[in-house]
Amino acid sequence: MTTYRKKLPQLGEDIFLTDSGMETDLLFNKGFELPHFASFTLLKDEKGRAAMREYCLEHARLAKRYGFGFIFETATWRASPDWGPKLGYDRAALEAANRDAIALIEEVRDEAALERPFVISANVGPRGDGYQAGALMTVQEAEDYHSFQAEIFVGTAADITTALTMNNTPEAIGFVNAAAAAGMPCAVSFTVETDGRLPSGQPLGEAIMETDFEARKAPAYYMINCAHPTHFTNVLRDSDHWLSRLKGVRANASKCSHAELDEAEALDDGNPGELALENEALRRLVPSLTIFGGCCGTDLRHVSAIAQEISRAKKAAA
Repeated sequence: MTTYRKKLPQLGEDIFLTDSGMETDLLFNKGFELPHFASFTLLKDEKGRAAMREYCLEHARLAKRYGFGFIFETATWRASPDWGPKLGYDRAALEAANRDAIALIEEVRDEAALERPFVISANVGPRGDGYQAGALMTVQEAEDYHSFQAEIFVGTAADITTALTMNNTPEAIGFVNAAAAAGMPCAVSFTVETDGRLPSGQPLGEAIMETDFEARKAPAYYMINCAHPTHFTNVLRDSDHWLSRLKGVRANASKCSHAELDEAEALDDGNPGELALENEALRRLVPSLTIFGGCCGTDLRHVSAIAQEISRAKKAAA
């Protein structure tokens, strides 16, 4: 049963943690194979399922330790129609996998027993490569594509659906329209290059304003993910009103560009303490930012350091 779909608790001023780089953690730190970076394939494997369950629990316990709310992104980033056949899933099997991924987190939510809200976010990824805009879809094509998952999510315990690593506005708008048509609240998380612009070349603020204006119903909020704070901090010094729509950051551990990360053979896990300080600096810079987690190269260490630094700073300011 959905808990917060009609009233999302993360829209307030309380701090929420989310998880870290699930796929890179499972692949590089836990030793699992993830074809096409698809973590949902582990749901059918007992060992993989157990690892995913523990991954979620350890992050939820971290939020509980610091008295923060928690948002977990389900393992459905690659569980969409173009990727399913590449992984041996027909549409029926793909639908079952989406439902199973959410059901697993529902079980973990009950076990974690947080005093603060535990929000289930049904995760959606880009149709193509998250690092490259490639051949752009029309808004209608994007809506048709993302409606597959949106229509599944509405019948589950998911509280919200979040599109991570969006790299162009037509796809973002299409996703938002698909969520609205299905009756799901949604959030859009854009990725940016080292210059703070989307891989399509569009400035971040412009992308947010265009999505808000062109979508049939604006998303609940926006986030940035799969980029290091040094890539976009300068962009956030803008005083325009779009900054108030930015609610969360899931930063990469590495300062490398997307092109460099694509070529890397080893995981760059950066510096957790430094990343924590950079996230706290972002929180001070943009007052609307209340959701913090990690993306590629991060794991529990990074989110723990971020939680500790934000908690320390809040206590110091009290």
